[in-house]
Amino acid sequence: MKEQDKLGRIALENGVYETRLTRKFEKRRLFERQDPRIIKALIPGVVAEISAHKGQTVRRGDGLMTLEAMKMLNRITAPVPGTVKAVRVKAGEKVSKGQVLVELE
Repeated sequence: MKEQDKLGRIALENGVYETRLTRKFEKRRLFERQDPRIIKALIPGVVAEISAHKGQTVRRGDGLMTLEAMKMLNRITAPVPGTVKAVRVKAGEKVSKGQVLVELE
């Protein structure tokens, strides 16, 4: 059977889908659900301001810090309620995409 003829089914949250199973698909990085209590930088930038501190109780949507990227200020907010376990960066620090910024408990 040729590569373009291989078909497979994928079950996702909203249903089951049929797709061609190419070599690229078979070698893909598997999806990992992110822990919402570990807040990571979505883009590289510089930490402009930190408004959260260890031990602080936060609600969903509360501001944790501001990240400057491409001359834009991006407000980083708590995705879930919790207590700040650790702030892993300092104001003025350059961060890369995927770097852990804040951990919640």
